[in-house]
Amino acid sequence: MESHSLKLPEIPSSEQTPLVQRLLQIILEQQKRIEQLEEEVQRLKGVTVKPKVKPSRLEQGRTSQEEAGESGRTKPGPKRSKTPTLKIHHTEIVEAEEVPAGSIFKGYQDYVVQDLVIQPNNTCYRLEQWQRGDGSYVIAKAPGAGHFGPTLVSYILYQYHHQHVTQPLLLEHLLELGVEISAGQLSQILTHGNDELHQEKEAVLAVGIEVSRYLQTDDTGARHEGKNGYCTYIGNELFAWFKSTQSKSRVNFLELLRAEQSDYVINAGALEYMQHRGLPKAKVALLESHSGSFADRAAWEKHLAEVGIKSPRHVTLATEGALMGSLLAHGFPGEMAIVSDDAGQFNVFTHALCWIHAERGISRLIPFNDNHRKAQTWVQTQIWNLYTDLKT
Repeated sequence: MESHSLKLPEIPSSEQTPLVQRLLQIILEQQKRIEQLEEEVQRLKGVTVKPKVKPSRLEQGRTSQEEAGESGRTKPGPKRSKTPTLKIHHTEIVEAEEVPAGSIFKGYQDYVVQDLVIQPNNTCYRLEQWQRGDGSYVIAKAPGAGHFGPTLVSYILYQYHHQHVTQPLLLEHLLELGVEISAGQLSQILTHGNDELHQEKEAVLAVGIEVSRYLQTDDTGARHEGKNGYCTYIGNELFAWFKSTQSKSRVNFLELLRAEQSDYVINAGALEYMQHRGLPKAKVALLESHSGSFADRAAWEKHLAEVGIKSPRHVTLATEGALMGSLLAHGFPGEMAIVSDDAGQFNVFTHALCWIHAERGISRLIPFNDNHRKAQTWVQTQIWNLYTDLKT
């Protein structure tokens, strides 16, 4: 569908009566509305539309153009005295030139210049070494945790995580400053030594599930370890947890819900899930006769091969059931509500839509007349009034 913009005729200012000006305004508003409706129809038909490019994250926090003056510059705020709060690192006396004879000295007038010193600060530690009687050596222990000091490490972490400087640019910047560091050493500073953080991250999900009655979830495309994958979010108003994986399947989601667990369990809950999902009765009976717990994925896949379950669909359904059994065996609440955007991979336990996605089916309808429009508006009003009442 192509949008054909209406080109208005040139009307001299002398002929633009108030009525003409109002009609021109109405025409422009209608033209804009038509373009919006055309884009909506294209989206509903699955036709690719011109994307809306989001502003750069580097510009976040800056004053918007609407807040700027006519010249494009930001509006000045109230003036304040800045230099009295500055820490002065050096003080120098500057002598006046050509002071006439007989002048009286009246002290000093402060003139503060702010500057920044960014330079390498290398320290060579001379470690004592002593030779024992048996020929072995006793060597003094070097201070710190490596060849890069805490200030440099903090600067690297700040530039990468807070300023969003990429590793190649950060490496180039450090080399220009005179820091002798390789790409591998830089990567190690950014990625290694975070075991405690990862353990805490996994514990957040386990505790979050324990104290929650419902979980919100969604996933999105993400690049991880040089490959295209997905990032899944699980959380609610109490916590937020993220994990990057190479899949967005229901098996992947159930694996994520297990938090710190890694086993696969065949129990009553697992068998009920398999039956509900349509796994053939013969396969369900086969798994029931060999029920139990399996330590990890390798042990589970070996078990499936031994009992003769090889069809990809049957393997998937059985694996989903075993993961469901693991969750229930470790105390995952069977009445937990999973709130999502209606994506199939999240359809487990009590599955619900968020209010935005529940109402979206109504808002996508295209009314053909006033009665349709009134009916659509009435239903949308009822939905959001109910939402407000429930929140209250």
